[in-house]
Amino acid sequence: MHIIINHSSMIPIYEQIVEAIKEAILSNQLSPNEALPSVRALSKELKISALTVKKAYDFLEKEGYTTTVHGKGSYVLEVSQNEVKENCLKETEELLSRAIEKGKSSGITYQEMQDMLSLIMEDVYDSH
Repeated sequence: MHIIINHSSMIPIYEQIVEAIKEAILSNQLSPNEALPSVRALSKELKISALTVKKAYDFLEKEGYTTTVHGKGSYVLEVSQNEVKENCLKETEELLSRAIEKGKSSGITYQEMQDMLSLIMEDVYDSH
């Protein structure tokens, strides 16, 4: 598994790690029961704090993608497609809710928000 971190991104480093590992799990690059690199090894490889890697691993465990065995490491769990979709729907709903709240507090009207969302969806869905 190869993780690339963008230090100039607005996305926190731990979230970049989470997304890279989730993608590797969902694309079967990482198999169920496969060990993730140790916190220390990954932090050394990425030249970041071990606490950042630990935060990412804790998040992955909370989301049901991995399990941690004390003294042994973190391992990939078998994830059903239903679980993946549920997690994705929940995460997307939270992101959209925050974006809509921000827009509303900035004075964007309901109709402007709807129009913007429609344009973004057309761009995204038509480009794939």
